[in-house]
Amino acid sequence: MPDPRGQLNDHILVASFKDEKMKETAFTQLVRKYQERLYWHIRRMVIEHEDTNDILQNVFIKVWKNLGEFREESNLYTWLYRIATNEALTWIDQQKRKAAVSLSQNEDYFADKLMAQKDFNPCKIEWLLQQAIQSLPEKQKLVFNLRYYDEMPYEEMSGVLGTSVGALKASYHHAVKKVEAFVTGN
Repeated sequence: MPDPRGQLNDHILVASFKDEKMKETAFTQLVRKYQERLYWHIRRMVIEHEDTNDILQNVFIKVWKNLGEFREESNLYTWLYRIATNEALTWIDQQKRKAAVSLSQNEDYFADKLMAQKDFNPCKIEWLLQQAIQSLPEKQKLVFNLRYYDEMPYEEMSGVLGTSVGALKASYHHAVKKVEAFVTGN
């Protein structure tokens, strides 16, 4: 049954996935529905396309293995974002260990990766914004991206990150102030 945007309802997707005859079709539809949004969510965290694709593949492997046990206590969208966020954070932690650098040096590591992109142009506002975001602490960066780019409501974000709505609002507020200061040079 299509929702108003012409996409299958998540509840029906989950139910179809649990039916062995419909499993592969339902999973393909789920991937089509969420792949792009999850890709950009992960990409904003890890910067590089190749790393993003690897992480996204791991996300969908986990979804395939665990969707049959999904009890729908949260929205499917929230559950998928939680898996994508955890996979990206795990990857980031692995990179930190591989590089054996401190947290502050690691923030520079991701800023350096951003600047190494072939189309990087520090004069363009979108690149300045990306540099500002990369300068944020990891939690603020994540909250900023979820709210600014994905327009995720704080209640859903709370489910994804396991943090109170009030703490998320405070993190977003601080992140916005830091981004504004970076962009304006203050």
